Amino acid sequence: MSQKIALIGAGAMGGAIGARLVQMGQDLTVYDLDAEKVAALVSLGATAASSAAMAAAQADFVVISLNAAQIVERAVFGPQGVAEGAKAGSLLIDMSSIDPDATKALAAKAAALGLRWVDSPLSGGAPKVALGQLTLMVGGAAQDVAEAQQILQHLASNYTHMGPVGAGQTTKLINQVLCGLNFMAVAEATQLALAAGVDAAKIPQALRGGRADSAILQEYMPRFATKDYRRTGRIDNMVKDLNAAQDLARRSNTSMPLTAVCAEIHRMLTAAGLGGEDQAALMEYFTGPNKDLFE
Repeated sequence: MSQKIALIGAGAMGGAIGARLVQMGQDLTVYDLDAEKVAALVSLGATAASSAAMAAAQADFVVISLNAAQIVERAVFGPQGVAEGAKAGSLLIDMSSIDPDATKALAAKAAALGLRWVDSPLSGGAPKVALGQLTLMVGGAAQDVAEAQQILQHLASNYTHMGPVGAGQTTKLINQVLCGLNFMAVAEATQLALAAGVDAAKIPQALRGGRADSAILQEYMPRFATKDYRRTGRIDNMVKDLNAAQDLARRSNTSMPLTAVCAEIHRMLTAAGLGGEDQAALMEYFTGPNKDLFE
């Protein structure tokens, strides 16, 4: 059954989400500040809106995919935002990755206006959404989470209700800690293999099914080894998430020494101008001014 969906945000992830929803026969209206990104979805069958309010006006569900809590707040509560156009009782599904406390504040503000909120950050990126195989960690009231699944089932193969609003975002931060550390571990291991003269491209197969195996090992070690930097994510987005994880750790008095080192390396690469590059560009960490010492 086709649902009327508004999509706010058509960037790398939002665009992939929109394309999948259109492919699955959903009635999609999209708004983004970038007209080219909107046009790409319109070419697939979506309808363009001139504002977030207009996109939300006729929608049963509003899906939000933006890059920071401040941007989400402007898109929902700012001039011509979602809240101005959405029908009372509309369900807002925020698939952005933002701070859990910010999410709780946004949800409370929405509730005061008669709108419902589900936080549903994701793991898997654009390649997985194209297959409908995202992993979604969801926060919100049980009834709202069940209702959101009517839409999110088209995007995900793993959908878990983690608790009240904000619980999805907290789980996503835990996901990002694990991913960030795994990316760094695989990058280091790749560099060691290259320095020792072992064919790093063979290592994922050699370790498949063992305790060291992971999705990141299988996907990224071959890319690390060949410096395949095609973009499916961004280093500076990982900085944002690791910063949020460290903020949460400070609030809960949780020691996270490995995460601190991982975050510093990501910040350093971002400061060096690599923030917009894929995680594969972590290999640049090993080609600094002292690289001749290791040759």
